[in-house]
Amino acid sequence: MIELRHSSSIGPRATSSPMKRDGDSSPLIPDNYPDDDEDRDRHSSKDRDRPFSWYNFHSWCPFFGDDSRVSPYNSRISLCLLFVLVLAGLISAFSIVNHWNAPYLCKKDGIVLHCPLVKEGPSLWENPYSTTTSWKPCAERRDGGLSDLPPENETNGYIFIHAEGGLNQQRIAICNAVAVAKIMNATLILPVLKQDQIWKDQTKFEDIFDVDHFIGYLKHDVRIVRDIPDWFTDKSELFTSIRRTVKNIPKYAPAQFYIDNVLPRIKEKKIMALKPFVDRLGYDNVPQEINRLRCRVNYHALKFLPEIEQMADSLASRMRNRTGSSNPYMALHLRFEKGMVGLSFCDFVGTREEKAKMAEYRKKEWPRRYKNGSHLWQLALQKRKEGRCPLEPAEVAVLLRAMGYPKETQIYVASGQVYGGHNRMAPLRNMFPNLVTKEELATKEEMAGFRKHVTSLAALDFLVCLKSDVFVMTHGGNFAKLIIGARRYMGHSQKSIKPDKGLMSKSFGDPYMGWANFVEDVVVTHQTRTGLPEETFPNYDLWENPLTPCMCKA
Repeated sequence: MIELRHSSSIGPRATSSPMKRDGDSSPLIPDNYPDDDEDRDRHSSKDRDRPFSWYNFHSWCPFFGDDSRVSPYNSRISLCLLFVLVLAGLISAFSIVNHWNAPYLCKKDGIVLHCPLVKEGPSLWENPYSTTTSWKPCAERRDGGLSDLPPENETNGYIFIHAEGGLNQQRIAICNAVAVAKIMNATLILPVLKQDQIWKDQTKFEDIFDVDHFIGYLKHDVRIVRDIPDWFTDKSELFTSIRRTVKNIPKYAPAQFYIDNVLPRIKEKKIMALKPFVDRLGYDNVPQEINRLRCRVNYHALKFLPEIEQMADSLASRMRNRTGSSNPYMALHLRFEKGMVGLSFCDFVGTREEKAKMAEYRKKEWPRRYKNGSHLWQLALQKRKEGRCPLEPAEVAVLLRAMGYPKETQIYVASGQVYGGHNRMAPLRNMFPNLVTKEELATKEEMAGFRKHVTSLAALDFLVCLKSDVFVMTHGGNFAKLIIGARRYMGHSQKSIKPDKGLMSKSFGDPYMGWANFVEDVVVTHQTRTGLPEETFPNYDLWENPLTPCMCKA
């Protein structure tokens, strides 16, 4: 990894000055030059006592004078040239020393970083009002509107999906399942949250989401049933049989693919499972009303259970009152768990022992990507240059300080076990000591009911981050983009900072960039990376930017 560089204390170099030599003689002595030693000594004494001035310089270097008739002496020419060279050298040395001593980023003291303070900006905690009033949400259900849902006996069949991955990947799969059911005029069986291979969690849909609200809110859009119909007796066949599974759905498939390839099989078999179903519906190749329906599911129909919502409200309230009076708070999604560090295949600061253990871990978990490991160093450098590596806690600390956030900032950290433990977190915690997690805000008794399901804990983090005044992501992923998208949908006023990791990599690797220039680059670059309205483009990500299909001009 490109380590954070720190200022070095380099004193000014000792520079030898040319010594004035007494008794220098020249073979080229003009005829009118005084022969009297006493007269010569008198003039020499006056010259020694006279302070240095441009006039004196002319007398030392006659060829700089106005009188072109004066013939220069060889020795004086040499002294003059030497003086000019020394002067130029001193200026260059002073410039270089200043460059070396520029306060580059932060000074390191053991595992602690010390960065200069930065003046707080006027819009540190919210986006400018003028940029947040041009769009409004418009994907909600319209009360009193007519239902375009056909009668139950006209359904084309039933579809069933496994929502795989973590909570947020499951959320996206559920939204897509509703949209696909709408496209094919099919009935959706309540999705099953498949056990995640990493978290080993067996949470059911009803353990996290309010099922009644989900079905009721979408009753005019898609017919949803809680379970497989009773007339279908061999339910295990739906999970295992190839004859009941559609497996050839490409990623980001267009709506027409489902109509041409999936719908005929559903009409034939009446019940079909779609597997796999991760990212199996595109964005700009489906009708706008389908994208609007996906937003309706995401922002309105999918609600967490009341007890999860209430606990999240309590945690957000405690964050806003940690100073004894009302204060804003920041939510930081810190993605620096061992699995994320390993999967990134980036290089990070660490001991040789740590790097060796990480290499063994990567070789075991991702053998095809690891191969013999010889190509990984070049790959790591390329990924860091392109801004595709997770930010380390120390890098996050420097970035936030450059943006102007003071030491007193209250920060809620949503993260798993940070790779490197206390030492890795020390620079961030030292610079921003008011870091807390949900476990530190709540009692063991309060958290006991949520520990039954890892997904419940993820839901708490999701909601507390969603309610924060400022949200900061450190790496990509479904959690961050869903948070940013939801905050945009709520009106763009809440800041959602998406660091320019390419710029960070370039800055962290520049040995000549001073702190002031770094701060200027960070502030200017991130003025437009705070969750402001952005026009959509081909293949855009609907979950991070719901602007065009799901929001309307105010």
